[in-house]
Amino acid sequence: MKITNLSAIGAPKILLPKEGTDMSKWAVIACDQYTSEPEYWDRCYNYVGDAPSALKIVLPEVKLGTHTPDQIDEELKLIAENITKYTNEGIWNEPICGYILTDRATSLHPSRKGIMLAVDLEQYSFVPEDKAMIRATEGTVLSRIPPRVKIRANAEVELPHIMLLYNDPEDKVLTNALASNPKIIYDTDLMQGSGHIIGKFIPEGTPAADMIIEDFASLISSDGLLFAVGDGNHSLASAKAHWDNIKKTLSGDELNNHPARFALAEAVNIHDKGLDFEPIHRVIFGISKDEFMTKAQEYFKDNGYSTDDTEGQSFVVVSDSEDITVTLKNPPHTLAVGSVQKMIDDLGLECDYIHGEDSTRKLGTGNAIGILVPGISKDTFFNTIETEGVFPRKTFSMGEAFEKRFYLEARKITL
Repeated sequence: MKITNLSAIGAPKILLPKEGTDMSKWAVIACDQYTSEPEYWDRCYNYVGDAPSALKIVLPEVKLGTHTPDQIDEELKLIAENITKYTNEGIWNEPICGYILTDRATSLHPSRKGIMLAVDLEQYSFVPEDKAMIRATEGTVLSRIPPRVKIRANAEVELPHIMLLYNDPEDKVLTNALASNPKIIYDTDLMQGSGHIIGKFIPEGTPAADMIIEDFASLISSDGLLFAVGDGNHSLASAKAHWDNIKKTLSGDELNNHPARFALAEAVNIHDKGLDFEPIHRVIFGISKDEFMTKAQEYFKDNGYSTDDTEGQSFVVVSDSEDITVTLKNPPHTLAVGSVQKMIDDLGLECDYIHGEDSTRKLGTGNAIGILVPGISKDTFFNTIETEGVFPRKTFSMGEAFEKRFYLEARKITL
């Protein structure tokens, strides 16, 4: 893949299954979903049967909790064998070089549009202080990287579930791209009620492809930010670590053009109406409401703590008896969830991260309290990354589990 005048992105050589493949069995949800529901994955295997499927060349993370290290090694060996088998048996068509415009429909959203592209890992960093063009949105857990690097190092191809977010209020990238009337190259239902997806192809070297690069270049912020990782950050971090290992042995053209230097990802406009941001609330265990309020008042004493004032940053403490709104006039973090998480961490409180207000209220009873935090705004999302570096862990969730990205497209990452 050649590096474009916008070096962060380019047109990947994408592998798709050959005509006649049952795409509803080929595409499978991201491996980090349903990690506590092995029955979901059992249904996937039963549905796929003997058919070619991306399911057979990825490792569902549910297995990490049920398999021994030796069994995981056997799984990785089988994945590598299946990739080789698919390559040798011609499961994939010849690679197509260009961009795929995606349109995903679910029962909750009639459309979520994206664009499949390759990103240059030299332009990505998960270090909060780095002003890279592609940045992580949450802290990266370093211990999660080595096992993923091992998978990537033994694979000839990658199948991404990485979703990158970009800030395009006018939606010019996709509006201009779709105006070229690109050809549909896949159109399929997705298994287990996960909706439908359509892919349209724009070949590299066409005016529409050149316009994609130009439009993305116009979106780079004054801080140098283009993409924020919305999903799959540890996969992208692992791809970066794998590339850092490989590039030590390369020079010249190989260093610039080796396929492992790039990662396949879907970029989605943060303002897309099919993309929801849900707050992740907190439940703190082993503490009563009165004990927590005393600790909070002491902890935030220099931050303009109040339970009477409505001006300032606020979060809601819920318990059996009442809701209490805490307001901070001079908060320690630009986000309420950041201020709350800082207190939790500094005081060593026992905490769990909960999706949904109802679940938080249900758990915040007895010797536990719930904390409801406001959702983040799409309009300030990128500004927060520029100001804070990364969001506090478990700040937001994008949609429901069944709406997560499916493995469908692939790309070769070896010479």
